[in-house]
Amino acid sequence: MPIIEMHLLEGRSVELKRAAVKAITAACVESLKVPPETVRILITEHAEEHFSVGGITVGERKNGPIL
Repeated sequence: MPIIEMHLLEGRSVELKRAAVKAITAACVESLKVPPETVRILITEHAEEHFSVGGITVGERKNGPIL
């Protein structure tokens, strides 16, 4: 039973997330030869200030520092 975790920034539409889980499930079915009902996908969304790269949050990269 594959369990896949996706960490995304907030803001993607329900339609995009549904399309992603369908595509990922199909990829697992094809590559791992598992039934689709055994594929588990967990989506965790993060606010821009809760995700950083190199010590700078995504929000700061987009909007600049808070003065």
